[in-house]
Amino acid sequence: MIVSRRQSKYVIAVVLLASLLAGCSAAPAAVVPTPATEETYIDPDATAIPTRGLFPPGEVFDYTAQNGDTLEALAAHFNTTVAEIRAENPGLPEAVTTLPAGYPMRIPAYYVPLTGPAFKILPDSEVVNGPTAIGVDIEAEIRSHPGYLAGMESYANDKQRTSWNVVEVISNYYSINPRLLLALLEHQSGALSIAEVSDEILRYPLGVDDYRWRGLYLQLSWAAERLNDGYYGWRTGTMKEIVLADGLVLRPDPWQNAGTVALQSLFAGMYGKAEFEQAVSPGGFYKTYYELWGDPFENEQVLIPGSLQQPELSLPFPPNRVWDFTGGPHPSWGTSLPLGALDFAPPSEETGCVPSDEWFTAPEDGVIARSEEATVVLDLDGDGDARTGWVLFFFHVATQGRVPAGRSVARGDLLGHPSCEGGRATGTHIHVARLYNGEWIPAGGTIPFVLDGWMTAYGDAPYEGTLTKGSKIVPASPSSRAENQIIYTLPE
Repeated sequence: MIVSRRQSKYVIAVVLLASLLAGCSAAPAAVVPTPATEETYIDPDATAIPTRGLFPPGEVFDYTAQNGDTLEALAAHFNTTVAEIRAENPGLPEAVTTLPAGYPMRIPAYYVPLTGPAFKILPDSEVVNGPTAIGVDIEAEIRSHPGYLAGMESYANDKQRTSWNVVEVISNYYSINPRLLLALLEHQSGALSIAEVSDEILRYPLGVDDYRWRGLYLQLSWAAERLNDGYYGWRTGTMKEIVLADGLVLRPDPWQNAGTVALQSLFAGMYGKAEFEQAVSPGGFYKTYYELWGDPFENEQVLIPGSLQQPELSLPFPPNRVWDFTGGPHPSWGTSLPLGALDFAPPSEETGCVPSDEWFTAPEDGVIARSEEATVVLDLDGDGDARTGWVLFFFHVATQGRVPAGRSVARGDLLGHPSCEGGRATGTHIHVARLYNGEWIPAGGTIPFVLDGWMTAYGDAPYEGTLTKGSKIVPASPSSRAENQIIYTLPE
């Protein structure tokens, strides 16, 4: 599905109700935009940007569902309830996870002050490292410009890397579109267009002047954390407000998309009111992006289909072995949202980071899309590309015995040994998270992580939570005890 802002920003698509029940759809074909090197930037028509004013409590508004919308998130955005939304939309089936993009709705809203800008900066598909990033040659893009970025290096993941390697690492692990990262560097310091810059810019190319985030890799890591907090905070409905660097508080416009809120979250961490408003305006970051790659909405793709369902998955370890459920929902990567990962530890007579002869296994058939530096990425749709379809991400994988990239595997095949490799681990374990078309999928909530019938639920804090199967409830615990042990038993 490709939607042009120029052609139809607010057209309500006619969507059959059957699409709500369609389940998992095939990944959309990749579309690589043509850079707008000869195109003159045209400021979006200001009259097309809606203005919001006061309205009475419970006023009902027309709304067109966007990529990845859920009833729970919409209730949070419009300060209303799922029950009230359902009352206004009686045609919605009881069992619905994600809403199909373009689905026309009526939503009762309750006004809150301090609503943020309504201008949409980027579609979601240009923020995550999904199908539209296929075909992007990061090295070629950087080398094709005269800016200082081409000659830059940075230390990342235990080695010195070129600038394009650094961008690739951030893009792959945080699952952020590399074009977005390059555009941010250009917007903040002319990284693609200016050859000679000060030492200060080389230290802080995004302008985050903090020694804890010094260098290209850490600057991009800081940005990726802010982007994912904004994106998945909006996607799940947990982000109610954004605090600017000067302390000003704003609440994202209820009609906003997750990709734009991600950028608002990023720039809020950098700027006070005046600079923030400039950065998120049509003449701010959007203009930089447009001049590099063209209108981002011309290549918009819907990433999350209506009523997305997780495929059936087994537990990630061999049958008839007892493992510990050591980590409930926690960050899929880094310290940012979403809380999409689970941790499992193998049986051991020792605690801490010790080598393990135990194997973790493939929860479903697929192809190993990546195998590198404590990481195994299992692509379930079989095309070998982690940016399309359902993907399982494993971390803290031991180097020895790690399955190679490109191998086709079947459910239950051995993928590697759990370890502490990759850092940030106090004990040998395996970390597993899910993606769909480049989006991290939260471990609880609307589409819970389910392994061999064990359904994940959030706890009161990251790493807490439970797995439930029938009447059995297993709580996560960092230490091995009878209550958090799970045995994978094959059906007779």
